[in-house]
Amino acid sequence: MRIDVLTLFPALIDAFAETSIVGRACAADLVSIVPTDIRDFTYDNHRSVDDKPFGGGPGMVMSCGPVFEAFEHVVGWNPSDSAGDAGECKLDAGSELIMLTPQGETFDQSLAKELAQRQRLILLCGHYEGFDERIRDGLSPREISIGDYVLTGGELAAMVLMDAVIRMLPGVLGNEMSADDESFSSGLLEYPQYTRPREFRGHSVPEVLLSGDHAKILEWRRAKSLERTKKRRPDLLKD
Repeated sequence: MRIDVLTLFPALIDAFAETSIVGRACAADLVSIVPTDIRDFTYDNHRSVDDKPFGGGPGMVMSCGPVFEAFEHVVGWNPSDSAGDAGECKLDAGSELIMLTPQGETFDQSLAKELAQRQRLILLCGHYEGFDERIRDGLSPREISIGDYVLTGGELAAMVLMDAVIRMLPGVLGNEMSADDESFSSGLLEYPQYTRPREFRGHSVPEVLLSGDHAKILEWRRAKSLERTKKRRPDLLKD
């Protein structure tokens, strides 16, 4: 998989791509993360990517030009070669342009699995008070939010999305069952986990986990998942 990140802070993405499981996945050529600096597509001395909103109001708005040109650059498309505007630049079926925005659909594990089937993702990171609406109209991105709150910039949201998607890719995790056995993969929160020592400050590992009876262990884990989900996230049980 290739992931392009359109950003104002490519150093953040470079550091992310060199770290932990994601770094190992990149080193093994299981995924390629390519940041593109939106400021490289500006034409003034200040490399401005934002301006005051028409109609007044607080803050600044990300401008159309640099975003359109950054996107066209990463997909290798020149609008002068075709009639119409950049909205006619169509991605192939294996690619998807994603705008990270609080206004988008909520990101979850099922969406991570869906995106992991793509050959290429292009992530657009916002800043300031948001995007000029013509970016939405012209590029028709899929809008995704990682939660009902506002961040300083879209890079953090992009890294959350990338981390969740990359660990779904074959070969990324040491144990291929790990991703299927985590919270939300089955629609429930994950059951409690234990490791050595068997006793720690008066707390013991449940005997069933030491029994070697795999059927009983599975039954215990399922019961604990349901119990934990009912207590912490009852909203998940509706499904």
